[in-house]
This record gives sequence, structure tokens and C-alpha cells, in this order.
Amino acid sequence: MFDPVIAPSGTLLGLLQRGRGDGTLHALTAPRAEALAALNHCVLRDPRRDWQVENRSLYYARLYLDLNGELDAIEAHLFDPEDALDTDESRTGLALAVLGHLASYGRRDALVLLRRYAATGANWAWALDELALRDDDAGLRALAAPVLARFSTDAEGEAELAATVRDAFEPRPWRLWAEDPRASIATRVRAAHEAGCFDRWQRQMRPTGPRPGWSVHAVFEWAQQGIDRGAALHVPAARCLAAVAGPEDRSEILRAARQGTDGARCTALRYLADGNDPDALDLIESAVSDGSATVVEAAVDAFERMRSVAAVDRARGWARRPDPLGAAAGRMLACRGGARDRDLVLAALREAVRGEGPDAPTLCALVDGTGRLGITCAAPVLRHVYRETASSHLRGRAARALAATDPSFPAGFAVECLWDCEETTRELAARCAETGDTRVVEQLRRLAADPAEEAEVQTAVRSRINPDLPAA
Repeated sequence: MFDPVIAPSGTLLGLLQRGRGDGTLHALTAPRAEALAALNHCVLRDPRRDWQVENRSLYYARLYLDLNGELDAIEAHLFDPEDALDTDESRTGLALAVLGHLASYGRRDALVLLRRYAATGANWAWALDELALRDDDAGLRALAAPVLARFSTDAEGEAELAATVRDAFEPRPWRLWAEDPRASIATRVRAAHEAGCFDRWQRQMRPTGPRPGWSVHAVFEWAQQGIDRGAALHVPAARCLAAVAGPEDRSEILRAARQGTDGARCTALRYLADGNDPDALDLIESAVSDGSATVVEAAVDAFERMRSVAAVDRARGWARRPDPLGAAAGRMLACRGGARDRDLVLAALREAVRGEGPDAPTLCALVDGTGRLGITCAAPVLRHVYRETASSHLRGRAARALAATDPSFPAGFAVECLWDCEETTRELAARCAETGDTRVVEQLRRLAADPAEEAEVQTAVRSRINPDLPAA
């Protein structure tokens, strides 16, 4: 999946792509056709850079409800001939998730589309998972035949079916189908379930990787074999090393950390850092200076995991380095530094935004640290990150940092955060948004009554509406 093209933050499309609360507020006051066009653009071209940590589906579903939006564009997208050519989940996953929320809100047209796509679409498993949470038994039973027809009845097809049943995210449809009154359906699903369980047992009985009694050298070789085939195994290898290494092996481990193969060097650095070895910090610094990109990344990661006072002290000396170790030092001080480190953390934050922009991966830790350390003069930078970042996950972190550093936050950004796509951001807003704005009170009441809202958000809302009520 290519990185999405994100419109400027001052446009309606840019606001909706980011999942900002202002996106909903602007869409509700814009011409309906314009708002629906921007909404459809977002749903059909997933704007998230990391769907595993960013939410959009409920946010977009609520806006479809508010706009009484038709689903013609989603239908055309799902059943376009391209669906058979581009089977990547990223093409249809967001649209299917939006339909799932709309179905839970009672939109019958969304439920019908999900059923139809589960029967004929390429990303049918996602649609089936959405239906498993929202459809009735009769609707799911009607899908048994078309879903099973996707798998041939030869050995290869049955093996594929068994793997699908074994790995199903939502097991409800398969359980229903195993009890289906049609023998041809029930027998096949039961056999697939049994085959999947047997396969899982066989894999557990045939583990790959280190065995009891392995030597330190064998662990290093295993880690290098992983790198040779494109798999980073130094983290589990370091855990194995902790089990097999003794005091007599320290010299070999130090030698590997200085000049071993990439796999051995990464493993040794991780092992030494996790054990707070007195030579770990010097070896990490050397690895960043002369190691390969793989070794540098592993060394920096190992350093950031360290919790010792010595590591924090070393971070203070490294924080101004213009390299990955300097960036890692800034993040460590943000996470574990004290009041004396405020200037270094602020400098790291400003440098990251100036050099890499508002979506720099390093910003998550720096933004959190700015809030943790209460660096009030960082508020202008945090506001910039809040407005401009395309990541709703990072924006939520910026909102938490602003709540701790910016006195204007409750009457400012906290208001729009009540409509944000991230539930943690809505929870924050529910706890601190000023209620002098009538929109705030209305939205709090809506969130309290919305069955799709997260429990944590509703608990925060109830604490504002009626502070005397006990927390749920």
C-alpha cells in the first residue's frame, strides 16, 4: 500500500482525512454534496498510514449518519471489477468497517451490502467478521453455501478451508455452520475445524529454533540465519542467550558485540543492554559509529530499552548528536529524564519537527515527554503538531501534552476533540473541555447515549454530566 496523499490541514478533506473533530464540525456546515464527496474520498482511499493504531471507521460512520449519506459510492467501490484484481485488504477494509458500524446503527442498506460482499467479494473474510458481530443467525446461515463454494473439494481446497477456519478472527459464523442442518455444510466445516486443530497441535510439536543445550555460538548462528533470509531474530535470540550463557561466555559475547556478524552483533548488544552490562553503553556507541544499518537500528533500540541511571546520564551527553543515537537519547530523556532535562527534550522536539516534519516517528516519545515534564513553552510546537500531523494517534498524544502544558486547551482544542476519531482523545476531551460552549454539552449527551461509544469515554462523560455518580 502506498502512503496516502493528505490534503492541507485547513481544507475540509484534510480535516476529515486526519480524523479531526473539526472535520465533522466543518462538514456539518458545508454544502451537503461537498461534505459527502470529501467523506467518500476518505472512505474509499484509506488515509491512515498505520491502520493498526489509528481509528477512522466509527468517525466516518457517524458522519454518514449525520449527513444521511447514501452508500452508492461505497457500493460502486466494493463491486468494481478492480476488486478481483486488487485483493489487498487495504483497498476495501475501511469501507467494510464503516458499513459494519452503520449496520450496528440500524442502517439496513449497510447490512445488505456487507452480506452481498461477503458472498461475492475478494475481501470476503473481513465482511464476514463485520457480520459476525452484527448479523442475526439466519443472515449468517445464508452465507454458508457461497463462502464454502470458494474452496474446492480436493485436498488442496480442504486444506485451505481448514487454515481459514483455524485462523478466523471471529469464529461465530463457523460455529453456526458446524451445526447447520444441511449435512453437506456441517460435515465439511466440522472436518475443517478438526483438521485445523490437528495442524496447530502438529506445529506445536515441531518447534523451530533454539533447543535446550544450545551453545552461545549456536544462538549467534541462528540469529544470522534469520538475517540471511530477511527475518530479524536478534530479539528472541537475546532471550535464548540469557538462558544458555554463563559467566564464562562473557568474553565471547563481548567479542561478538564488537566485531561479530550482524546477527551475532545485534543479539549480543541486546543481551548486554537488557542485563545492564557495564560495557553495554560503550559497545552501543561503537556499533552506531561503525555498524551496518541493521546493527545501528538494533543498537539504538537496545539503548532505548535500558533503565539504568548510567544510561540516562549517557543520554544527556548524547542528546545533541546529529545521528540516530542522538535522537534516541532525546527520546530516553523524554521518557525517563527529570526537570533538569527539559531544555534537551524541548530542543529535540523542535529539531524533530523542523527536520522531519509533524509526522516524524520520533515525535511520539518526545511529545509524551513534553507533557510529562510540563514544558509549557513547548505549547506552540505541540499545537503545530496537533494541527498538521496526519496521524490521529500522534495527534492524541499532542492533545494530552497540551492538556498538561497549555492553559487554553480546555476552551480550545479540547472542544473539537469531543468529535475526534480516537476514543482516547474523546475521553480526554470529555474530562476537560469547558462546558460553557453549548456544543460541548450537546456532544457530551450524545456520547453518553451512543451504544457504539467506548465505555471509558462514557465514564468520563458521566463524570462531567453528573459528578456525583459513581464511576462505572
